[in-house]
Amino acid sequence: QEDLVESGGGLVQPGGSLKLSCVVSRRAFSMESMGWFRQAPGKEREFLASVTRSGVRSWDADYANSANNRFAIYVDDAQNTVYLEMNYLNADDSGVYYCAAGPSAGALRLGAGAAFWGQGTQVTVSS
Repeated sequence: QEDLVESGGGLVQPGGSLKLSCVVSRRAFSMESMGWFRQAPGKEREFLASVTRSGVRSWDADYANSANNRFAIYVDDAQNTVYLEMNYLNADDSGVYYCAAGPSAGALRLGAGAAFWGQGTQVTVSS
């Protein structure tokens, strides 16, 4: 029933990996840009990364610096699914991860410009 449904979160030990999935409805998948946000404990929801229909990827500067190429965003068109692959996780990566879709990469980055939101999936990195 939902337009975006996230899955793949959970408890993982430091150094481990998770691949988050977001299954997207047809109407949401028609958006120009899809991406991921994270809300860490006690912090505001923040933009992480997006990918457009043409394959252009955009990363938040601070996130990109901290991730240091540990993460990747990609889309499976056949399955209408967008992924966030996360490797070498640490405690600072913990939070609720949200999938979103919007009419452009610029609009999606704002958060308020997103046309569709998922319910989020919890990621906890802990021993």
